[in-house]
Amino acid sequence: MAVMDLEGIPIDEVLRYLGAAGKDPGPLLPLAEACCRELLAAARPRWTWRIFACEETPEGVRLDCGLLLPGKDLRRHLSGCREAVLLAATLSQGVDALLRRTQLCDLSRSLVLESCATAAIEEVCDRGEAVIRESYPGRSLTSRYSPGYGDLPVTLQGELLALLDTPRQLGLCATGSSILTPRKSVTAVIGVREAGVETPPQKRSCESCSLRESCAYRRAGSRCSPEK
Repeated sequence: MAVMDLEGIPIDEVLRYLGAAGKDPGPLLPLAEACCRELLAAARPRWTWRIFACEETPEGVRLDCGLLLPGKDLRRHLSGCREAVLLAATLSQGVDALLRRTQLCDLSRSLVLESCATAAIEEVCDRGEAVIRESYPGRSLTSRYSPGYGDLPVTLQGELLALLDTPRQLGLCATGSSILTPRKSVTAVIGVREAGVETPPQKRSCESCSLRESCAYRRAGSRCSPEK
């Protein structure tokens, strides 16, 4: 487990989640900056990861610990990978409490804080992923893929958290309906390929985005960028 010192939240990402990318944000900018500072004061970012040998099976991808990650979508995502990293990250209960309080008294501010929190957990995951990449020089890693994407069932959350010991290490658990608590948390699978193994093209889409469930763009019926 690692405690992450998150010194800042990319304000461009916050504005993007608010639908203000490429526009003059006007008075939204100082509000977003103030909300970033407020959220950082409440956040206690933590993350952890573990690597497993893996193999493709007709049902999906099986880790050497015995856990089957079922479905053809993840199997395609991890094609050519002999190892897979399980990652978990959270902003802590303090952020959830801040969001709940603000929703009760200032709905407009709570929407900005929600975008700040979304950008913050993505930043934590990005920085954690960078550490993992540095641990495997000369090898290629896939993008993150989380339970609930494609045909990878969200009901895997509990088993992934148990493998990573997150209830003890991070205070990160899952409800009976597989919702992560604290809510601003992410679990993901990242494939590791040997040097020289061809990397299949990976399509970026809403279905393979770690922020799919909390994305302001999806709630508004649009996307943050064209699918590739």
